[in-house]
Amino acid sequence: MRIKDDFPVLGINDFRDVLQTESSLLYHEIHGERHIEKPHKHDFFVFLLFDKGSGVHSIDFTDYKIRGRQLHLLFPDQVHSWHLGKNTSGYQLMVSRPVFETFSDSLRFSFVLYQNHPVIDLSPAVFQKILYEFRAVEEELALKPVQWGIVNLRSRLIAELVSREAERRFEDLTVYRTKPVLYKYHSLVDLHFRDEKSVAFYARQLHITPNYLNILCKRHFNVPATFLIQNRVVLEAKRLMQATEKSVKEIAFELGFSDLAYFSNFFKTQTGLSPKAFRGQL
Repeated sequence: MRIKDDFPVLGINDFRDVLQTESSLLYHEIHGERHIEKPHKHDFFVFLLFDKGSGVHSIDFTDYKIRGRQLHLLFPDQVHSWHLGKNTSGYQLMVSRPVFETFSDSLRFSFVLYQNHPVIDLSPAVFQKILYEFRAVEEELALKPVQWGIVNLRSRLIAELVSREAERRFEDLTVYRTKPVLYKYHSLVDLHFRDEKSVAFYARQLHITPNYLNILCKRHFNVPATFLIQNRVVLEAKRLMQATEKSVKEIAFELGFSDLAYFSNFFKTQTGLSPKAFRGQL
């Protein structure tokens, strides 16, 4: 384990088998009860396919019940932990960031949008298609020498299947496809939320008026444009409070707040808890 910016970060090499010389893409199976008590994040991407199971997977402070025929997506920087039941059976593809970025265009939207939908319930037919590709990757990785071109193509196909299934199931992804200005807005917020918290800034970048951006968000998401900014700030604040030892004052400064009291009031308004109370319940 290495420490970066005070976050507990697991690198892909921490999961590499002693006999494996290459760790850009790893295949692992999960069988039985598992627990991750201390939330942490990875510096790599994970496709996690559950054949059957029970328990809870917490991703960015949202608890997802584990069931059979589910796919979980875990991106770098997301904080997660889990408690897997005894009947759990699953398969993991761990993909290093450089390799994932070579086929990430197979996911039709930016990473930040899929982070809103990290768990996808699959139909039996789609589950079997994705499981087939997982098994094919496993077989390719067992060959010596490994044909990495084939492995990467199989992984790209998995990403394509995931993207198609996500777009079918999640209405907001369809909105982003039909209204690309909202997709660009969401991506800009993810880049600049620490320093820029006004709708006017993002509207200028998008060459539209703040009023029109607000109308689009209310029409398609039923929330004002400020909600996306505030929601992103709160998520990062929770990550920092759970996974670092930084003081609330340091976190407030890192997120662009010069006044601790203002940050505390903002956090409590958004979550119903003061920063101290939020930390105390972890």
